[in-house]
Amino acid sequence: MPSSRRVIAFINVGHVLDHMFMLIFPTAVLGMETDFARPYGALITLALGGFIAFGAGSLPAGWLGDRWSRRNMMAVFFLGIGIAGIATGCAANVAELAVGLTAIGLFAAIYHPVGTAMLVGHAERVGRAIGVNGVWGNLGVACAALVTGTVTEWLGWRWAFILPGLSALAIGLAYLALVPDAANRGGRLAVRAGRLPRAVIVRAFAVLALATLCGGVVFNATTLALPELIAERLPRLAGSTFAVGLLVCAIYVVGAVSQLVMGRLIDRRPLKVGFVAIALFQAPLLLMTGLASGWAVVAAAAGMIFTIFGQVTFNDGMVARYAGEEWRARVYAVRYLLSFGVSAAAVPLVALLHAHGGFEALFEVLAAFGLLVLLGAGFFPYRREEVETAAVGPARQAAE
Repeated sequence: MPSSRRVIAFINVGHVLDHMFMLIFPTAVLGMETDFARPYGALITLALGGFIAFGAGSLPAGWLGDRWSRRNMMAVFFLGIGIAGIATGCAANVAELAVGLTAIGLFAAIYHPVGTAMLVGHAERVGRAIGVNGVWGNLGVACAALVTGTVTEWLGWRWAFILPGLSALAIGLAYLALVPDAANRGGRLAVRAGRLPRAVIVRAFAVLALATLCGGVVFNATTLALPELIAERLPRLAGSTFAVGLLVCAIYVVGAVSQLVMGRLIDRRPLKVGFVAIALFQAPLLLMTGLASGWAVVAAAAGMIFTIFGQVTFNDGMVARYAGEEWRARVYAVRYLLSFGVSAAAVPLVALLHAHGGFEALFEVLAAFGLLVLLGAGFFPYRREEVETAAVGPARQAAE
């Protein structure tokens, strides 16, 4: 079997690419209005097809990962998203741009159900692995704003898609050469759901469904709207996609810290403890972000992103704790189908509320979703033995 560290390294790099590609457009669109002669509200809706594909594609991707090969599905991810990115950068009109964005979403859908299942299968401590992987994902979110803003300002929006596309192709070829198909399954850490009472499992996955649905809308709406929010609330930065991208990048770095901290917390405390703690602050910070102006919006947004990204870590931890290895990719697929499927609604939500009530109205609605997440966290089961289970090493689990 190839080195687990090598497999995890490629999975982490894949997380960077996945989030970066999905968030190139929200920043690049700031440089497209002249080329396509359309306002921000009209152009941002072109992302809808990509986000629908991002959710809908996760279920077949997870099934193929379990039934065919997780390693090969990750190869399809790297190569496919690279080609789709290059094609999007070459789009000649609005229709081709929409098709390209949809293709990016379809290939991006492979990563979370397949990559996360591979990660957990090769990890010794699931909380730490998910947390570190989350940091890489957040770097992708941050890079999307910073790299896209820089490239768009100096080379034009087309190269903001083409350069990442070429990088993804190169990484995909390296992955094929260095990770043989023996890496299809790990099996180091598998929490057997059969050991848990049925009522506990049902309760946990019911809360996971609620948190996934609400969190999906909040995550996608905030990451989609943040570049434009910063540009509006800090007029001095308007017109500079580099400056906006740099500031958004800094905010997302705070989110990266959140997932690292929360990942370590998962290994040391029952899931409910951290889940409730982070959910308490989400709705208030969403409201503050919608109302703040000037540099205060940066502080509020940083706190908001901390809670939103931290919640993602707990959602992935729930699946790792309550789903068995043999069907974990399919459970992740269902989770991401719910998350990314409903998050597609964030695209028209942002466009509609921004046009009629501004960002104040948008963040008031998102705060209501945050309150539902807190309600779910309160009902999540509290199990002290979760920490003991996480500490069980590979040798002991194999013996069992």
